[in-house]
This record gives sequence, structure tokens and C-alpha cells, in this order.
Amino acid sequence: MALSKLPLYSVFFFLYISLFISSQALSSKIAVAQIKDQQDNEPFVGINIGEDVSNLMSATELVSFLQFQKVTHIKLYDADPDILKALAKTKIRVIISVPNNQLLAIGSSNTTAASWIGKNVVAYYPQTVITAIAVGDEVLTTVPSSAPLLMPAIESLYSALVAENLHNQIKISTPHSASIILDSFPPSQSFFNQSWISVIQPLLHFLSRTGSPLMMNFYPYYVFMQNKGVVPLDNSLFKPLTPSKEMVDPNTLLHYTNVLDAMVDAAYFSMKNMNFTDVVVLVTESGWPSKGDSKEPYATIDNADTYNSNLIKHVLDHSGTPFHPEITSSVYLYELFNEDLRSPPVSEANWGLFYANSTPVYLLHVSGSGTFLANDTTNQTYCIVMDGVDSKTLQAALDWVCGPGRANCSEIQPGENCYQPNNVKNHASYAFDSYYQKEGRASGSCDFKGIAMTTTTDPSHGSCIFPGSKKITNKARTVVNTTNPSNAAGGSRLISFKSSRMSAVDKALQTLLTVIFSILLYIPFMMS
Repeated sequence: MALSKLPLYSVFFFLYISLFISSQALSSKIAVAQIKDQQDNEPFVGINIGEDVSNLMSATELVSFLQFQKVTHIKLYDADPDILKALAKTKIRVIISVPNNQLLAIGSSNTTAASWIGKNVVAYYPQTVITAIAVGDEVLTTVPSSAPLLMPAIESLYSALVAENLHNQIKISTPHSASIILDSFPPSQSFFNQSWISVIQPLLHFLSRTGSPLMMNFYPYYVFMQNKGVVPLDNSLFKPLTPSKEMVDPNTLLHYTNVLDAMVDAAYFSMKNMNFTDVVVLVTESGWPSKGDSKEPYATIDNADTYNSNLIKHVLDHSGTPFHPEITSSVYLYELFNEDLRSPPVSEANWGLFYANSTPVYLLHVSGSGTFLANDTTNQTYCIVMDGVDSKTLQAALDWVCGPGRANCSEIQPGENCYQPNNVKNHASYAFDSYYQKEGRASGSCDFKGIAMTTTTDPSHGSCIFPGSKKITNKARTVVNTTNPSNAAGGSRLISFKSSRMSAVDKALQTLLTVIFSILLYIPFMMS
């Protein structure tokens, strides 16, 4: 039938339906873009802090230690009030936890949940940057009797966050053991243990609805120990592999060069098999023990160093996974300190990067990925002034470095970050390091007639970041201060890009509306 012969109300109804359907389609695209935005946040490496440590330092000392080590994300196994108070105004991001023994009370009472949020979140936020709440720890596999309480506790806590208008700033999830996923290789055939579907199904609905991550504790160490002879050690430690040693998923033909990526993709495929494709995986625990008993010969300092160093590089290089190369899961290392009060086996007390007295168990090898921890001294060197050099000699060297030496001395000019303290030794150290880094730390580039020396201790102080602590990212090619939290510098550029992408979708919707309303205005002329 010709348009001119349609009743006027039918034409209007037809166009209204077209407008509604088009609007819904574009709204769906916007929702997908928003989900992608959540996934696009800069991946980071955080660290778990267990407290089964004899002579654990005070909360204030702990936070100072974290700042010195340039740690920007931590996860606690409770909501320690002293630590939360000490974290105020530090910008260190923290996940707090509801211990398993509190699930019954919180899952049974909305009032108790609201009280918990008031006591452990509202009392500290936003001065203390709480990013998420981990409800329980591996509840399904460690305390299965509490499984029916898990979702009621999560929903009650979420409602309490909504009441405080904090539900968009603080996410809620629950960490799971890798054992809830069966047949984890090949990843494409993985699925959740059907015994727990009554909990996992509503949990995934909740995570999808609230934009929260699926928290998983993934340990390639245990995969290797349980599958010796099948899973090579090199695959578990992120070591470079020849193509013949790569693990291949026969269904997708995706090649896996390390066990962790396969575990992460197993989680994604398990969710996909339940029709959830918008939930991001957050690895809340991963690590390797540095010491074990006679039955744990692969728990060594060398293997622990290799695994954690390669894991950090893998995350900070935005490596993604074979199934989701565009998404890199953030990871929390297990753990900061050796927990010497842990029960046997021996490895249980030896997952830490540091001993309780703050000395490192081993030095990480993550050079080239930015300074993750201050104890990473491998190839991370700086050039500074030696003690006892007279000011006249220093001034002459400083004039040469900033002149013919063509070092970047802009940061030591009046008003800039490294101008204070205003003395020739401080300015010369910055200029020497600028020249040293510019020359690629080449032999002889840190001498200046015997008045300079190299050091593995970062001389940065306050807002003054020395050139050796700055890097150029492989992706954006923008200078990033690696000692700042991961939402700085590059992150702001990413947000700007996302905003323009969303604006493009909004403009498309506006254009569609304009066209349709123009047609509506033209209809009376068509009918005449």
C-alpha cells in the first residue's frame, strides 16, 4: 500500500515504532560501549596483605612501607580499622573483605549489612580509596555450608551501598578458587561445576547488572604440581616457548604460551557457556612459593622470582589473553609478607615478596615494565652526585650537562617539581641522571670526572620524579610517571578518548531523531 493511502494515525504509529526500535538498538550499543569502558581501564598489579605474621609492623609503618615500595593497589582479608585509617589521603586503592565467619550475620540481616557498610566503608571513604568489597574467600570450596548465604550477603551489602549512594564507586564480588571451573584445558570446553550453579547463576547476573568483576584466585603453581609431566614448568613460569611447546586449544586453534592465560580464558568460556559475556575477570590471588618441603621441590626462590617477575611484565605490557587480547586482567600478587604463622606445608609460609622485617625475600626482575616495587633493582640504576664534592666543581658540571650535554633540565627550574631543595647538589643529581638515562645508561655516562656514581636506590622525592623512574609506554608513547597510581597520566587520556567515542554514539542517536521528526513534520504535506 502506498504511504499516501495509509491512515494518518497508522503512519505516525509506524514511525513511532521505528523510532523506538532504533533508539533501543542504539541504547544497546551504548551499553556495550560502557561495558567496554569498564574493561579498558589500565591493568595494574596489586598485592595481598595477610596478617598471619609474627611481629607485624604497625599500620602506620605498613602504609609508609607500601608508599616507599610504590604499591598502588592492595587487598586485605578483612577491614582492619587501623590500616584503613592509615591509608587515608594516600591514594592507595584497597579492596576490603568480609571474612567467612561473618557471612551468617550479614547474609541473615539487612540491618547488620548496613551496619557493616557504615562501620567499614562510610567511616573511611573517600579519604581512604576503597574500590571493592570481597565477600568471603573461596566460600564454595572452603566453607560450602555457607554457600546459601553468599548471595543474600552480597545483595544486602549492595543495598547498603545504594542507600549511601556508593554503589557506583565501590564494587562487590566474591573470590573463587580455580576448582569451581572444570575441564580447564582446553579453555573452550571449560564449564562451572554444576553443583554450584544455584549460586553461580545469580552471582553472574549480579556482576553483570552492577558492572562488577568475577574474582578468581589462579595459581599455575598448583596446576603444575597436580599435572607434572603434562604441564611443562616453562609454561607455568611465563618463560619464552618454541611454537612446538605452546598449548593449542583444538576447538578454537588459539595458542597458549602460559598457564595463567589459559586459566583466565577458561573463566571467560565458562561464563560464555552460561550466556554471560560482559563480566570481566579480576585475578585476586596469584603467586609462587619461594620455599617448600621435600615434596615441593619447585617451590624455590628462583622459580618464585621468575613467575612473579614475568607475571608483572605480562600485565603491564597489556598482553591480554588469546581469547580476549583486548582485555588484560589486573592481578593481585599473593603476597606482601611471608606469613610465618601459617600451618604446614612449608610453602604456606613462603609466598611473600618480603620478610616481616621488610627485607626482600628476592629481587624482582621487571626492568623495562616500569618500577613496580622499590626492591626491583635489576638494571634499574640512577646517576647521582657523590658525597663530598665542592659546589664550584658541581656547578661547572651542571652547566655542561644542561648546556653542551643537552640533558633535559626543565624540572630543576624555579617553580618546577625538582627545584626544591634549591641547592647545586640536588640540581646536579637530577641533571646527571637525565644525561645518564638519555645516553641509555651507557658505560662512562655517569662519571663527570669522578664526581658522580650510579645507585639502585631511586632518588625521587615528593613530586620530584627522576628521569630513571619515568618510562615511555609501548602503547601510547606518552611519558608516564611509573610511581603514580595507575589512573594517572595515560589513564586520563584514555578517559578523554572514551568520552569522544560515547559522544559519537549520542550524536548518531540525535541525528536519527532529527531525521525521523523531520519526516513527521513533512507527513501533512504528503497527505494533502
